[in-house]
Amino acid sequence: MRNITLLSAVVAVFALTMTGCSNADLESRVSRLEGRVAELEGKGIASSRATATAQPAATNEPEVKPDGPLPVFAFAEESHDFGTINEGDKVIHVFEFENTGDAPLIISDAKGSCGCTVPEWPKEPIGIGEKGEIKVEFNSRKKPGIQNKTVTITANTFPKQTRIKIKANVTPAATDS
Repeated sequence: MRNITLLSAVVAVFALTMTGCSNADLESRVSRLEGRVAELEGKGIASSRATATAQPAATNEPEVKPDGPLPVFAFAEESHDFGTINEGDKVIHVFEFENTGDAPLIISDAKGSCGCTVPEWPKEPIGIGEKGEIKVEFNSRKKPGIQNKTVTITANTFPKQTRIKIKANVTPAATDS
């Protein structure tokens, strides 16, 4: 039953994303749904029938902090506002962070909330006290209006997932009449 609910949420997010995401209320609902989907995926609940058969049954237990030393993300900023940009612009922001924990930081994945938001992250471990960067590119093509996007970072931290956010007010491109 949960897989059907998750699949429905993923389909709803996809459908809402494909309609242009130009309404602020719609963006808010999409962001909440994306967060819920990410939360469910983080608990091992499959988002597709193929994945569901390949994974063991999901548990509803909360994430437990592992014993021993852990790395810790310390971002200089966790959100960035590009301000007003023109539809079709590609903008980039670099999020700087430091590993303030007691173990090397290993980022295993980083995903944007839609295909228009693409992160690049270091593939090598970030040592204790060392700094790193996550570059996020946002393509505003066919994305007029207020845009709120999230990058979900999966690492060997507690909790395993950390989110950074970008925002932009995209001025619609002129249409040919």
